[in-house]
Amino acid sequence: MAEQPVDERVAPVRVPPAPAFEHYYVVRRPRVVVKRDLLPAFSVLSAVALVGLPAGWLWAWLAPPQNVVVQDDASLVPVTGESYHRLDGLMLFVLIGLVAGLLIGIAVWMLRERRGPVVMLGAVLGSVLAGFLAQRTGLGTAGGEYALGAAPGVGDVIALAPVLETWWGLLAWPLGAALAYGCLAAWNGMDDLGRRLG
Repeated sequence: MAEQPVDERVAPVRVPPAPAFEHYYVVRRPRVVVKRDLLPAFSVLSAVALVGLPAGWLWAWLAPPQNVVVQDDASLVPVTGESYHRLDGLMLFVLIGLVAGLLIGIAVWMLRERRGPVVMLGAVLGSVLAGFLAQRTGLGTAGGEYALGAAPGVGDVIALAPVLETWWGLLAWPLGAALAYGCLAAWNGMDDLGRRLG
């Protein structure tokens, strides 16, 4: 194939210099949606709080009672090793709360069109209320289950209802929910957390 003759009279094409980088475009970050998410956040708070009722019943069913012996002076002395059940009841409550909080954080994250700090705050506050309801429901249910029918005699071994002697166990539920939601938000990597894809 013959080569085309080159015309030396044609001036070379000049490419204008590229503009400075800051003049290309301005990136706008999405703003936090508050007003539209208030009602869904309240709905999440209410729904999460109601989960505390079956969690309390589950704790009352699983928590071990403490066996004690009635003494001459009407004092109750724990059977050897039974006093550890006080810690068992607390750790069981913490474990139930932590697992429920993690599952709730993941479930609330699935509400793609409502992702953001407002709904997350609703889930965390609902988890605090759920932990409180679980504690009240669990203690009430366990107290009714291990109620004494008649006055015990000296030397009788009776089972006392499981107890929760501290409120620190309530923190497991909201911490689990915040941890799950926060990790999923950090892993997402989108500025709007994928709300527009919903």
